[in-house]
Amino acid sequence: VTKVHRALFAPCPKTGIMLKGGIVLEIKKTASAGTLESSDVMVTVSPNPEGGLKVSIDSPVLALYEEQMRKAVTDAAADTGVKDAEIALNDHGAIDCVIRARVMAALCRGAEEAYDWAKEDREA
Repeated sequence: VTKVHRALFAPCPKTGIMLKGGIVLEIKKTASAGTLESSDVMVTVSPNPEGGLKVSIDSPVLALYEEQMRKAVTDAAADTGVKDAEIALNDHGAIDCVIRARVMAALCRGAEEAYDWAKEDREA
């Protein structure tokens, strides 16, 4: 992480990533997570030099679920502290938890931040 902000909060017990005022992930490179298979989503993140979150969604069910899909993306970005990124979704029917997981994976990859995904299995 090249840009580090330290403040009031400790690492998230679930993800290990510093939240809301802790260490903020900075997207350094374009990265992706997911597949183009049915019931999945391909998420691509890249730095946004203009600042802020820019979310674009391509989905056959966009008219029905755009609000929920955007919420899953913005919640995942907030949980990782990402404030400046372009996030593109190519959805093929993924549910909210899949979208959120794919976004978090892509954000960690784009920030070149390692995440212990097996930790989720050990805690379950």
